[in-house]
Amino acid sequence: MNIFRLTGDLSHLAAIVILLLKIWKTRSCAGISGKSQLLFALVFTTRYLDLFTSFISLYNTSMKLIYIACSYATVYLIYMKFKATYDGNHDTFRVEFLVVPVGGLSFLVNHDFSPLEILWTFSIYLESVAILPQLFMISKTGEAETITTHYLFFQGLYRALYLINWIWRFYFEGFFDLIAVVAGVVQTILYCDFFYLYITKVLKGKKLSLPA
Repeated sequence: MNIFRLTGDLSHLAAIVILLLKIWKTRSCAGISGKSQLLFALVFTTRYLDLFTSFISLYNTSMKLIYIACSYATVYLIYMKFKATYDGNHDTFRVEFLVVPVGGLSFLVNHDFSPLEILWTFSIYLESVAILPQLFMISKTGEAETITTHYLFFQGLYRALYLINWIWRFYFEGFFDLIAVVAGVVQTILYCDFFYLYITKVLKGKKLSLPA
């Protein structure tokens, strides 16, 4: 494993932990898109079904279990434990406009037409756009809490580091996965505007707002 994948995994984990701690410590899920978190839970569920069929390493298995557990814990906190603080009036992105096209595309463009491979492909495509309900919610409310922007920053950093990881693997291992790379590029592009605002505003102590 190269340093870019490792730091990417740690950034991803940091984002998830930051979000969980934010909700638990404030006893509130205000400003958090439950729909994005449901999509991420679906991403991890469909991607890591190979837990039942293959073993790569203790690290690999542990990270998969942590991602799944944390994603469902987040969904539980939003929709059950702290449901009264969830702002459903602003979390109005139509997720079916993401899930249905992504589902269709995963059947049409995949590495192998088998159930596990199609579900893995579905998870890759879906992850690239799963953050859209959260970004849409921020643009609708006009601003985001600092801790929420930290969560988004580490999510975007994880994806950017994975792009570098794929470049590294291509040059040093000859490995190239077009589906994962294209989806990763799309996801990183979605974060570009946020990265600029994060650096120019949040790091200077200002509140972040996205254009409506």
